[in-house]
Amino acid sequence: MAVDRDRVAALVRQLLEAIGEDPERPGLRLTPDRVADAYVDFFGGVGEDPAAPLAHTISVSRGPAPDTLPSGAVMLRDIRFRSMCEHHLLPFRGHAHVAYLPGEQVVGLGALPKVIDVLAARPQVQERLGEQVADAIDGALDTRGVLVVIDAVHECVTMRGGRQPDASTVTVAARGAFTDPVQRAELFALLGVPR
Repeated sequence: MAVDRDRVAALVRQLLEAIGEDPERPGLRLTPDRVADAYVDFFGGVGEDPAAPLAHTISVSRGPAPDTLPSGAVMLRDIRFRSMCEHHLLPFRGHAHVAYLPGEQVVGLGALPKVIDVLAARPQVQERLGEQVADAIDGALDTRGVLVVIDAVHECVTMRGGRQPDASTVTVAARGAFTDPVQRAELFALLGVPR
């Protein structure tokens, strides 16, 4: 489902009027179109398949041959993302860290940020974002384990409500072997996450 850009622009005009502003004044005249363009970007993941970037996998085997996969985890750290909190339609942004224990399939590392981009580009909450990323990777790659750690700053916490500008939220989603605290302790150490 594509974002209805023209409808968003019309609704922004109505919103400006509802807060007592004149959408025709020079500083606001282009605002409805600017917001509509931003929303096309912010919510472009609605209806998109988050597993699509993982479709091109590489089959691997385990064993002593030189082309076999190591037995350890594959980790991609510090993946920048931004999303819109579904409670206030205010942004939250931060870093995601993704690790997986491959089964018989691996994927190009560039696919992992694309999964996050698709899932973050929709009205979202951080807790669900991590769970959805873990499910998409686990489902598409049939992994032995997945760990997704997200550390983000929420504008609804920094600008309103609690007004805590230095607060960040950390969430963890784990599947398979990484549900065992002993199995994920090494990864947490690499991330600097308390056990």
